[in-house]
Amino acid sequence: MVSRSGIGYFSSGFSLIRTKGLKRFVLVPLVVNLLLFSVAFYFLFGEIGSAITWLLSLIPQWLGWLKTGLEFLLWPIAVISVLLVFGLIFGTLANWIAAPFNGILAEKVERHLTGQDLGDEGVLSLIKDIPRTLGREAAKFVWYMPRAIGFFLLFLLVPIIGQIVWFLFSAWMQAIVYCDYPYDNHKVPFKAMRQHLAGHKSKALSFGIMVNIFSLVPVLNFVVMPVAICGATHMWVNELKHQVKP
Repeated sequence: MVSRSGIGYFSSGFSLIRTKGLKRFVLVPLVVNLLLFSVAFYFLFGEIGSAITWLLSLIPQWLGWLKTGLEFLLWPIAVISVLLVFGLIFGTLANWIAAPFNGILAEKVERHLTGQDLGDEGVLSLIKDIPRTLGREAAKFVWYMPRAIGFFLLFLLVPIIGQIVWFLFSAWMQAIVYCDYPYDNHKVPFKAMRQHLAGHKSKALSFGIMVNIFSLVPVLNFVVMPVAICGATHMWVNELKHQVKP
């Protein structure tokens, strides 16, 4: 098997989601992501508009000529900040909702990549795995929250550096979130998964950076979830699976 970079594995997800036999397993994560992000960003962008209008109203009348330039500057800064911060938060929520289906997609992609039959497990198999998958998502959340709060404060209080650190933290979290599905399918404990992934930090981090970047791009951010699951599973099969014991 040919080794790839994290960027290459993420990119492979775009071809995998179009693979015959896998498309039906892509549908639920895609729909969940589409609905949640559409509602979230519609609401948030409305709030951004209200906040910018309020800020501009504070400018004295005699400095009214500044308003057009400030509005032009504030909108891109606000939109990028919202996408950076809330993209990870709503992405985490979307993964909670779609977790059982994400695990199934990772399993089917692994079977496809290893030449196995995709199988036709029914709804009962999905229901049986719900407690385990939600428990795994809870473990991610408990690990994530205290770190997210600390880095978010840095994001707010330290210009530029805070945003860069948040972006890198978000990228690492994205790698953990999506790479965890194949690990979890093989019953690898969450702590062991993190430690093993840390041994491949450059590959995992570049993968997470790609997830971050595509999460910032309108329309493409709707397909990030299934693409990332497929790409992470490809990386698992090619390079990670053989180094861990289930």
